[in-house]
Amino acid sequence: MENTLEFLLGQAQECEKDAVLSLSKARNELEDYYVQLSQIEQYRLDYCAQLVQRGMDGLTASQYSHLNRFLTQLDETLKKQKEAEEHFKNQVDNCESHWLEMRKQRRSYQWLIEKRQKEKSQQIERQEQKQLDEFSTIMYARRTIQASKR
Repeated sequence: MENTLEFLLGQAQECEKDAVLSLSKARNELEDYYVQLSQIEQYRLDYCAQLVQRGMDGLTASQYSHLNRFLTQLDETLKKQKEAEEHFKNQVDNCESHWLEMRKQRRSYQWLIEKRQKEKSQQIERQEQKQLDEFSTIMYARRTIQASKR
């Protein structure tokens, strides 16, 4: 039974380790997402500033149309990026829930193993105490017999 619990504990530890790695990866992906989103937003702001500067210098209708079309594409890209945020957040939440479940399972196996070890230790202590009691009883009986023979 102990070997089975030790095996299950080992498996649970591996699952928990994998869950921690998955959670770390999901958190890194979310962080990378935010960095990328920030970069796109900054690029858009820089592009708008450039568009204003060019506008002050004078733009043809064709140039303005081209620059405005690019700005619209940037806005679409930002919109898609923001829609992806929920995916990354859900991924982190799911990985965190999975990790917590794996940790709970590992702790359960550890608790069972510790409980069994404690019970075994108590059983050994009881056996040792019983042997000491029996030895004391035998020694007392011998002394009593020897004392009565004198």
